[in-house]
Amino acid sequence: MEGKQDAQTTEDIHLPPDNAPEESGERVKPGKPVKGPVRFGTFQGVFTPTLLTILGVIMYLRGPWVVGNAGLVGAIGIISLATAITFFTSLSMSSIVTNIRIKAGGAFSIISQSLGLEAGGAIGIPLYIAQALAVAMYVFGFREGWLWLFPGHNALLVDLGTFAFIFIIANISTDVAFKIQYLVLAIIALSLVSIGMGFIHHPVNTDIVLFGDYKGSPENGFSGMTFWMVFAVYFPAVTGIMAGANMSGDLKDPRKSIPIGTLTAVGLSYLVYIALVILVAFLASPRELVENYNILIDKAFWAPAVLAGLLGATFSSALSSLVGAPRILFALGQNRILFMNERLSEVDKKGEPKFALYLTSGIVLLALFLRDLNAIAPLLTMFFLITYAMINVVVLIEQGLGQVSFRPTLRVPILVPLLGAVGCFFVMFIINSTIGLISLALVVAMYVYLSGRKNLERQEGDTRSGMFNSLAEWSAKVVNRLPKANERSWQPNLLIPAQSNNDVVRAYRTIYNLARPKGSVKILGFSTDGEGKKLARRLPELCQYFMKQDISAAHAVVQTDNYHNGVLTCMQGLKASFFTPNVLFLSLTDEGEKDDETAIILKKAREYGFGAYLYIPYRKVGLGLEKTINLWLDIRNAKRDLKFKVEDINIGLLTSYLLQRNWGAKLNIITIIKNSKHPGAEKASAVRFMNKLLGLARITRQVEVHYVWGDFEKCLELVPYADLNVFATPPEKLDIAVFRKRTDILEASCLIALDGGGENALT
Repeated sequence: MEGKQDAQTTEDIHLPPDNAPEESGERVKPGKPVKGPVRFGTFQGVFTPTLLTILGVIMYLRGPWVVGNAGLVGAIGIISLATAITFFTSLSMSSIVTNIRIKAGGAFSIISQSLGLEAGGAIGIPLYIAQALAVAMYVFGFREGWLWLFPGHNALLVDLGTFAFIFIIANISTDVAFKIQYLVLAIIALSLVSIGMGFIHHPVNTDIVLFGDYKGSPENGFSGMTFWMVFAVYFPAVTGIMAGANMSGDLKDPRKSIPIGTLTAVGLSYLVYIALVILVAFLASPRELVENYNILIDKAFWAPAVLAGLLGATFSSALSSLVGAPRILFALGQNRILFMNERLSEVDKKGEPKFALYLTSGIVLLALFLRDLNAIAPLLTMFFLITYAMINVVVLIEQGLGQVSFRPTLRVPILVPLLGAVGCFFVMFIINSTIGLISLALVVAMYVYLSGRKNLERQEGDTRSGMFNSLAEWSAKVVNRLPKANERSWQPNLLIPAQSNNDVVRAYRTIYNLARPKGSVKILGFSTDGEGKKLARRLPELCQYFMKQDISAAHAVVQTDNYHNGVLTCMQGLKASFFTPNVLFLSLTDEGEKDDETAIILKKAREYGFGAYLYIPYRKVGLGLEKTINLWLDIRNAKRDLKFKVEDINIGLLTSYLLQRNWGAKLNIITIIKNSKHPGAEKASAVRFMNKLLGLARITRQVEVHYVWGDFEKCLELVPYADLNVFATPPEKLDIAVFRKRTDILEASCLIALDGGGENALT
């Protein structure tokens, strides 16, 4: 697992002109902050609700019972196995969250961004229903504890009063709801302390059973159980890991908060569970643990603290569910999946989805009047497990495809999502195979409905077209029916015009490093003299070299009277093919007679929707050691929009990342900034821009950023040496003669990268 990033370093390199002004001490005054919706940090928005949802009523009432049946070692095994499944899922969720710009809806947003809105809706709708009905389930649990204290109270009035109190808190604001959870967290902590101090009033039990005999429960007359039956009873105690992710649209930095908050909550809850089972094994005999569900209350130093913790656990779970469910409904409405989408996607001045909250509260109120949800309780658990499983499946698919767009800052081994997915489906059928099949059928039916009855499309696209594009050609019809997502599925599929075999041979290493591992190569040999026999003989051999390196390659010989017109015509014609090339690749020789013709072709590439590479080899060393890359970015006069896409530097960023990954190389980013009377302010602005750009692009490993100003050509001599220099250049600024000179000055090969409009380094 790779979670820790290498430190990003910066270095200043500047060559001021003779009349450069001295550095000014002026500071850039920050703009006046704009007041907006409350955004939550890691502790308040993710860690606390997740931990409180996990530490629920099962911990108090069924934890000791598990020890009585399975013994101390058996109980630790059950807790460890159950937690491992949710921990793997948490790791998978954390990994994918660091790769996408997660929006509102938590799991819905994750799944829809990878598998499409149809799959997201098929999971999101049942997840919302389960989350809403879970509020009623938790209210019923709170009522049971309340009536244990006050048996004379009316059950329905207790339910309605409890829900009214929860609704009022949620309706005031999410911020208030989360602050109340701090109090609940303190109460639960106090209850655990009270349990730990139980030895003051009660003797230590010395009859420790390491491996139990699974006597059963009072409900089945102690007729016996199995390991998996006890596991199925206890497993819901470790669920609740999506409580923080459901708040994704309300977090300051979901990419950071969700992984840290969720994983910390899962780890801490595991330690609490393990400590508790060890504690109760010494507090009570195996018989007491099996027969008495309230043993923790009886053995505690101060019983009211445990009762308060039990009530607080159910109350906080109900509150978290009532806060989280409307966020899922809001996201469904925002993506136009349900009815009344405009109303569902409304928010008030505080950013609260009030209409979604009111509709959810109506559903909960109706469920409270039904009085008994035990019949559908297993179905709700299945919906949660299917959601967990699909999170793992998403990571499994994304990681298996190996596309350039999948570069999470928290990378996990592919075994993690595989075990997480298998574990979730396994638990489903351990708990109840019939209900498991019914829940899966409902999700599939929902997917079929959304696929056939809704025209769903998101601006960012998803990875489905890339996924099917990696499969056999029989999936072509499926891909064509899906929303186009060229930016998410981008990888260099090279179109290489060649007038001779040497046009490919001299650039073989460069082409190979750009195309692997998932790209492709299409070589078009142009014969202008009517004699293409040599090309026809050698091109298949060249393609075989690529294919032996597991790179898809194809070739064709084109008879034409004019090379320039032939290349432009083929570029237009190839746009109609299914596996369309997206990057034109040209390389230069030492002779410059054809530079003007080459420049015209490169500038036309964007017009036809192609990105472009111009490779200028340095004749003495080629690609050198293939260990260092310099990426040159000119941000002097550009006002970059980092909300969704940057211009003219996308293919440069993506190419540098791809080569860095393929070479295992170090990446230097040479940032050319504006030279002004206030270089300090200009540099500070550039640093902020680059930090944000590289963070959004997830290009932060083994990177050094160098800030350059002054005369451009003189600065070429001062930058660190690199085996390859990549220049991100707008087509209108392409001057081949200038880049030839730069290649000689740098004494290293250069690669000119020109955007075609279909690349996006921020997806």
